[in-house]
Amino acid sequence: MIPNRLRRRILEMALAVFVAAGLVLGLSGPDPVEAQAPAAAPAGPKSSQKAYDAQTAAADPDAPGPVQPIPFSHKLHAGDFQIQCLYCHTGTDKSRMAGVPSVELCMGCHAQFGQDLEGVQTLKKYWDEKKPIPWVQIHRVPEHVKFRHNRHVQAGVACQRCHGPVEQMDKLALTSDTIWWPWLLPSAKLEMGWCIDCHRNNQASQDCLTCHY
Repeated sequence: MIPNRLRRRILEMALAVFVAAGLVLGLSGPDPVEAQAPAAAPAGPKSSQKAYDAQTAAADPDAPGPVQPIPFSHKLHAGDFQIQCLYCHTGTDKSRMAGVPSVELCMGCHAQFGQDLEGVQTLKKYWDEKKPIPWVQIHRVPEHVKFRHNRHVQAGVACQRCHGPVEQMDKLALTSDTIWWPWLLPSAKLEMGWCIDCHRNNQASQDCLTCHY
């Protein structure tokens, strides 16, 4: 038989070991999981469904025209919002080159809204990295042709005459416009015969040096 004093001592020691083990396990247990804050929503107001649809249409690989680095919709900007061509293509009425808007000009508007659009997020990335946007050129004439935008704009020639109804186009492409000469020879848009036909109809010079170097 175990004496009562010894039995009590054994029970006290067992209880002490049990409590100590519990404290050790409690202290060495897994760290509490911190609640993660939800991802911050893009700043600014939410874009309209029309803006989302325009972005999707401008990025459609099956639509005519090249896929651009940013799905820019001329229909949304020039058509729905009625932004004038010269606002983005600044100086076209003074320079022979039309050029493209700077990243800074685009961010002047889109620093305020549109940040939830993928295209605007891509635009901001170019802005943050201080890189130009590598737009794919669509309208191009041969190197030996000296086409001057400023002379045509100052003469009242609408941008749509050469570029087509851009205010109706989500994705920009070279539009078809073939003219037929009396001897049944076709001339497609931006070809020499197409340009000469326009010069004749508008009493513009047809001298070779007017258009050729």
